[in-house]
This record gives sequence, structure tokens and C-alpha cells, in this order.
Amino acid sequence: MLMPSIFGESLFDDFFGDFARPVRRSARYSTPTTSVMRTDIKESDTGYELDIDLPGYKKEDVKAELKDGYLTVSAETRQNNDEQDDNGKYIRRERYYGTCSRSFYVGEEVTQDDIRARFEDGILKLSVPKKEPQPKVEESKYIRIEG
Repeated sequence: MLMPSIFGESLFDDFFGDFARPVRRSARYSTPTTSVMRTDIKESDTGYELDIDLPGYKKEDVKAELKDGYLTVSAETRQNNDEQDDNGKYIRRERYYGTCSRSFYVGEEVTQDDIRARFEDGILKLSVPKKEPQPKVEESKYIRIEG
């Protein structure tokens, strides 16, 4: 006996899949995290350009944080797919909540003000400058000797 798949596009995908019609496996309500955070990184003489794909996300869903030399980009999404018939009864009701994040080590010399970010057409574009580590000057710490 064939059971309808709750993961297909409709309840009848599995049933009609045995006939001449091919079954479509991608769902309209599939999670947008299947292909997120694909990143292109270009290096120049002065820094790095990161293009992070975030399809289906809005600018307000995306956050970038710099902490301890790590640049962390995170995104959060919520979907609610309610379908009702003419009488207002639910035919299908599904919800999705998901987050994703990715971290890049940019160095402890890079500050938050050095990084430029803009979000356009589902792509987060980050510009991170190259900064050489500054050699730490060793301080002499003398111990006071009483006597």
C-alpha cells in the first residue's frame, strides 16, 4: 500500500509516482538551509571580499559579529504555510524555523569598524581588510626587592 509522503510537494506525489508521471522531490516549503552559506572568497592586495549566498533571507534576518578574531555570520528564518479550503478548514498546516551560521578567522587585529557589509539580492557582501599582526613589545616587569 502506498502512503502519501509528508515531505513531497503534495499528498499524491507517491501515489501518482507509479504512473508515467515523474515524481518531483523538491518541495515548495522545503527548508531554505539546503544551499545557504555558500561562500566565494576573493583575495586582493588590501583584503578579502566574501560573497555569502543567503537565498530566501531578508536583511533583518542576517547578523554578523566579530569576536576574538572570528567573524561569525548567522541567519534565521521562519515560514508558515497555512492552506485552507473554502470553509476555512485546514488542508495542510506546516511551520518551519531554522538558523544557520558560519565563522571565518580574520585575525585579532581586525576591528568591527574595519569590516564593510551590505546585503543585496540574497547575497551578503563583506569586505575585510588585511592587517598584519603587530609584534608585541615585551615589557620588563621587575619585582621590587625590599631589604
